[in-house]
Amino acid sequence: MYAVLASIPSPGSKAIEIGPLSLRAYGLMIALGVLAAVELGRRRFAAKGLDPEGVSAIAVWAVPAGLIGARLYHVITDWKRFRGDWWDVFAVWKGGLGVPGGILLGTLVGVWVAKRRGIPLGLAADALAPAIPLAQAIGRLGNWFNQEVFGRPSDLPWALEIDRAKRPPKYLDQPTFHPTFLYEALWNIGLMFVLIWLDRRGLVRKGRLFAVYVLGYGLGRFWVEALRADEASLLLGIRVNLWVSGLLVLGGLVWLLWPSGGGDEVDVDDPDGSAGGDDVEVQ
Repeated sequence: MYAVLASIPSPGSKAIEIGPLSLRAYGLMIALGVLAAVELGRRRFAAKGLDPEGVSAIAVWAVPAGLIGARLYHVITDWKRFRGDWWDVFAVWKGGLGVPGGILLGTLVGVWVAKRRGIPLGLAADALAPAIPLAQAIGRLGNWFNQEVFGRPSDLPWALEIDRAKRPPKYLDQPTFHPTFLYEALWNIGLMFVLIWLDRRGLVRKGRLFAVYVLGYGLGRFWVEALRADEASLLLGIRVNLWVSGLLVLGGLVWLLWPSGGGDEVDVDDPDGSAGGDDVEVQ
């Protein structure tokens, strides 16, 4: 009994069967993450006096852009995996999305849509900041079904069982590994609540909550990435994703602390900021 409870089993299939339907779990988790993020974003838009429909308008363009950016990042940083079979570049259902690329392109497109619709960028960024790690946390569960994004061998009670065919060559005799995708998911859930708490308390200047998200995500990804054992592209002997995580931390910190010069955006319904940072509570 102890042996059964001393590890997390991996699913036997990449699909979830619902009657005659067979749904790819990886794509399903991403879709559920997007839906949850949109719902949270709508509630936070409404709490800040913005039109909730603006979230849907942004998501229609930013989500596909984020997926494209995430795939491009993965292909560029792990291009060796596609040598000899370049058509696999388009096989997103097999896994392989680089979150930093998704953040970059999704954010750029989201800013473009918000500007076109006249949505105040500072308020929109503050409202959507907690929704992004929520989407990432749910989407990470897709890695569990694909048996990917796990870490070094581990015998901890929550270690993850990995099929021999999915293990790195040097760890073929090691049955259990750190579930790093789960660590990142839990970190992102915690980050979501921290962002909401900071916003409710008014502890971050308006328009800078997204910077806290970038900083927090970079910190989490840095220590999680340090546990990874799969093959990855290296730069000066260090995983590329560790370099990128460091840049996210640095960029988020600079953005957060950069003097505003009195130019921070204010709520259109509260121009003097007297309403404080109260926000909708997550049920």
